[in-house]
Amino acid sequence: MISAQGITVTRGGRRILDGVSLAAGAGAFIAVIGPNGAGKSTLLSVLAGLLTPDAGQVTLDSAPLSALSDLARRRAYLPQNPRLEWPISVERLVALGLTPHLPALGGLPPQWQPAITRALEQCDLADRRDQPATTLSGGEFARAMLARAIVGDPDILIVDEPITGLDPRHAMQSMALLTRFAAAGKLVIASLHDLTLAARHAGRIIALVDGRIVEDADSLTESLIHRVFGVAAARIGQGDSLSFTLLSPSEK
Repeated sequence: MISAQGITVTRGGRRILDGVSLAAGAGAFIAVIGPNGAGKSTLLSVLAGLLTPDAGQVTLDSAPLSALSDLARRRAYLPQNPRLEWPISVERLVALGLTPHLPALGGLPPQWQPAITRALEQCDLADRRDQPATTLSGGEFARAMLARAIVGDPDILIVDEPITGLDPRHAMQSMALLTRFAAAGKLVIASLHDLTLAARHAGRIIALVDGRIVEDADSLTESLIHRVFGVAAARIGQGDSLSFTLLSPSEK
């Protein structure tokens, strides 16, 4: 169980997060939605233990994140717009996700090779294994970073815009992969702009506006989209065929 209580983050005199509280347990797939500047990335960084809030606290199984020596093993974090400057192979990039599990000295133990192969296959990158990661397309690199996040089989997977830049097929494949992670008993928290895929896959929707949670719901609805984004939306279909058509503000 991860729990955040009264999380407040202030930057430049502006409250990026304002008293945010939430709790989530294993097996959940949570989509965090909201307009640009709502505080989604900041919230995910705090939940991952990478940013210390100005007020409030995040705990994992009742222990403060700062007190956990094994946090890097238990949770993986994929930031928005990751970068890579070194022309290492895709295989080596993915293997970096195993760093918390590896000894301080020596090469990659052979027993981790199956995990790397599995992560590459799950992200449709098996044929890019030996290619320099700096030569990947934007979408391929995004998938490689997702493979890096999942390779260590973390208990908690926190991903910030994991499908940005992906073509429709790979976006749907990546969302299905995250869904399987949650179904296997992992906690998945993802910031998403694709409302249709969020509605299809997430079992819980947390909506942020101006640094505050305005809705914590089991599903995404037309009224919630209007409240958060100020646009009308028409819901079409259900299940795997569910989609939302967004209308202009003048048509709401």
